[in-house]
Amino acid sequence: MDISFQLRRAIQTGTVRIGFRETEKSLLNGKSKLIIIASNVPEDKMLRVLHLAKVSGTPVYRYEGTSFELGELIGRPHFVSVLSVEDPGDSNILELAKEVST
Repeated sequence: MDISFQLRRAIQTGTVRIGFRETEKSLLNGKSKLIIIASNVPEDKMLRVLHLAKVSGTPVYRYEGTSFELGELIGRPHFVSVLSVEDPGDSNILELAKEVST
């Protein structure tokens, strides 16, 4: 699966929350279906996201690139450490959930 294409498609046609605070809200509200987290997220934030994802039963995909690369991937001119897919739209991004465990 081409994660970059599917992620951009999800952002264009679905609902994706970008950033730590937005992802945290999405997890707490039970709206998140998939979490994508960059490889260089600070440990305290990563542990918080992983805990909330485990409690809510949301799968977490660990993106192998940095937060700068994740930001570039989605067309943002800044660092993006974590994002939450609430609605995949026309993408197949939720297939990443099959590759990971919660």
